[in-house]
Amino acid sequence: MSEQNVSTHWADIYADKIIREKGEKDVYTCASGITPSGTVHIGNFREIISVELVVRALRAKGKKVRFIYSWDDYDVFRKVPKNMPQPELLQTFLRKPITLVPDTTGRADNYARANELDVEKILPTVGVEPEYLYQADRYRSSLYAEGMRTALQKKDEIRAILDEFRTEALEENWWPVSVFSSFTDKDTTTVLDWDGEWNITYRDDENGKTETIDLRNTPYAKLPWRIDWPMRWAHEGVDFEPAGKDHHSEGGSFDTSKKVVTVFGGQPPVSFQYDFISIKGRGGKISSSSGEVISLYDVLEVYTPEITRFMFAGTRPNTEFAISFDLDVLKIYEDYDTCERIYFGLQEVNEKRKAKEMRIYELSQVGEVPTEASFQIPFRHLCNLLQLHEGDIERAISTLGEMTDCQKQRLRTRCACAWNWITTFAPEDFKYRLSNENDPLVELTEQELRAVKALYQVVEVMDQLEDKEYTTRLYDAAKLNGLDTGEFFKLVYRIMIGKDRGPKLGPFLQTCGKEKVLSILGRY
Repeated sequence: MSEQNVSTHWADIYADKIIREKGEKDVYTCASGITPSGTVHIGNFREIISVELVVRALRAKGKKVRFIYSWDDYDVFRKVPKNMPQPELLQTFLRKPITLVPDTTGRADNYARANELDVEKILPTVGVEPEYLYQADRYRSSLYAEGMRTALQKKDEIRAILDEFRTEALEENWWPVSVFSSFTDKDTTTVLDWDGEWNITYRDDENGKTETIDLRNTPYAKLPWRIDWPMRWAHEGVDFEPAGKDHHSEGGSFDTSKKVVTVFGGQPPVSFQYDFISIKGRGGKISSSSGEVISLYDVLEVYTPEITRFMFAGTRPNTEFAISFDLDVLKIYEDYDTCERIYFGLQEVNEKRKAKEMRIYELSQVGEVPTEASFQIPFRHLCNLLQLHEGDIERAISTLGEMTDCQKQRLRTRCACAWNWITTFAPEDFKYRLSNENDPLVELTEQELRAVKALYQVVEVMDQLEDKEYTTRLYDAAKLNGLDTGEFFKLVYRIMIGKDRGPKLGPFLQTCGKEKVLSILGRY
């Protein structure tokens, strides 16, 4: 977008805020992250895409940006998710780091890595390509030894900050580090002492054994979340990181981290709270630990990558919205098509709306903004066309007008999503199949038969008729034979698709094509 245009899009507003609050920098660091304790669901994706949109906005202003994504894979395995093979085996790994838990699906070296790979493989499809940081590797290689020693040195300061947000003060024997036992790999340990330098002594609470470890070379020590997060802000120099309602709630981990980060010599990042996403038309609550989740893979079955981005780019992060799998799918596709028409000047709107829609369209693209609009076909019409051709995408496309290779490729992706939606989620009364010679004939009275024959004559010449005349003659087929129009149309649907209702009849018959309609009506 041109420099002189001041965008009111939320991503651009936050980019400006980051520059204003953090000052001019050689590189701005934007961060996101999650614990890969289960399937990374579409609610988690909201954070990733929100950061990516701000990253794009900063880059559009000519800034260099480091976009990091932390896998918090040194977290504890607390619960066996549903739907996992060999749950009894997984049960034996509870309280160990999730990187040590086997992947019983056989997809990766360990449980955490399987969940990470699922995300890393799909994110480029929607134009998201961060630099991944693996916290288990970083902790186990003692990269954060200095950070952990600082936490121990500033123990009382950190305790005072945490106690501000607690109803009960931390216990006397509290320590700002935690340890996985070298004997069992579990976190069921108690820190006993610190020598004021690099050594900490802990006890394994399961077997009573004690051990002294050196922070500079141990793979077993780490910081608890409310200290770990701000330590990493300071370590990476994070300028921007949003968080969900759970972290951003009053007294939540963001509030404490904002204060704790100063202990490590850092400053809190610019942030915002993003809201939850609900799912419509699929049932089931989003929850990665239960295994009942909607992932980005599921969304991309029904929405193209650009429309997936559009849903997030077009909604302020602090607004809850639903990703629909019901008939609202039609509206979301229509909204995107409107946005595209406005971008390419194919639909006139006022200047304010035009600027808004143009920016949303730019941010919705996976790569470069296309130089031409898509082949614009209403999504409902496309669904009808695909059903007429029983899901044969190439055959359906061949019935449409001229289009460029780029338009054809984009339409193929849309067709695949449309067909997935029709076959998996569309309501029954939306689905249909054209009758064929093997289907039983609909019983007709003589009056109805005359009306069907009159319709046959209209269809024979429909490609020569103007829209108005075609519609008039369609209605006349019923009226001139003494039939109620509604009842007649119901009859035609029964003959054509074996149902009482269907797509708007006039355009539907045109979409079916003269040859097909005549072959079905000709049986009567």
